[in-house]
Amino acid sequence: MSTRLLFVSKGEDSASTRYRALQFFPLWRAAGFAPAHVTASGGIQATLDMLRQARRADVVVVLRKIFPAPLLWLLRRASRRLVFDFDDAIFCNTDGTPSRTRMARFATMARACDHVFAGNAFLAQHAAAFNPAVAVIPTCVDAARYRVEADKPVDSLDLVWIGSRSTRKYLAEAMPWLAAAAQAVPNLRLKIVADFDLSGCGVTTLPVDWRADSEARELASSHIGIAPMRDDDWSRGKCALKVLQYMAAGLPVVSSKAGANAEVIVDGETGYLVSTTADWAARIAQLAADGELRRRQGEAGRRLVETDYSIEAVFARLRPVIEGLA
Repeated sequence: MSTRLLFVSKGEDSASTRYRALQFFPLWRAAGFAPAHVTASGGIQATLDMLRQARRADVVVVLRKIFPAPLLWLLRRASRRLVFDFDDAIFCNTDGTPSRTRMARFATMARACDHVFAGNAFLAQHAAAFNPAVAVIPTCVDAARYRVEADKPVDSLDLVWIGSRSTRKYLAEAMPWLAAAAQAVPNLRLKIVADFDLSGCGVTTLPVDWRADSEARELASSHIGIAPMRDDDWSRGKCALKVLQYMAAGLPVVSSKAGANAEVIVDGETGYLVSTTADWAARIAQLAADGELRRRQGEAGRRLVETDYSIEAVFARLRPVIEGLA
């Protein structure tokens, strides 16, 4: 009989659900497992359905969701093996400041589980304070989906940033160096693959609505991926998803020297890690002037993703942990 895996999250549209559960389902099935997903939001009926399915599963994996103590107690009793998977610093405030309430809820969740999957080393360190059974399972991408052929513009040098309105603040804070980079590269343009534009940022923008079926093509048709971010606890909990997307699409990456971005990018080989406005402008100008350098770094980044951060590579790390629990 197949090992039954149940993944619990706030919904299938959540990025955590897509990247840390659903994209592995074909691999789980091919390996002889029976994966299923249930949404834990939606009132008492959804809660009862979750608990019913948990009783039938061999391993229950909760994705990023923190339950109230009474519901966590019920889920723990219903689950043969319970895993908590998280890819954000949910133990602190979104501005990076400490939160006693969030940390207490996180601690309760981590202690209740048989195992914890953390998206990066920083998150794993915090989880280990409450549960010794912690594995780093990095967020990953379907590398083959990003290997697309796309023409790049010849009359502009396109930076690209992918994200959403919720992470707009990181791009908005990059306005000083965007303006400086535009001074150094007159034909510079910023493609924003998201649900907003950033007018008045000091560089010509090209807003593109994010769509799953066009995401890879929009990245591949750009020249350089950018990933500005803050250096605080909330940002350190991010798992470098956009960096992995850029690299899988064959782009060199210029990123803030912070968090998991600094762990994934090999400085000088797959892109550049920068800290100042002058560094941002200089590295973008360097890449803008050298097409061969962009090609080499893009190919190196793609190889790194395929070797270490593809769904196949990460599944090879994930499967034995689940098998050990089941």
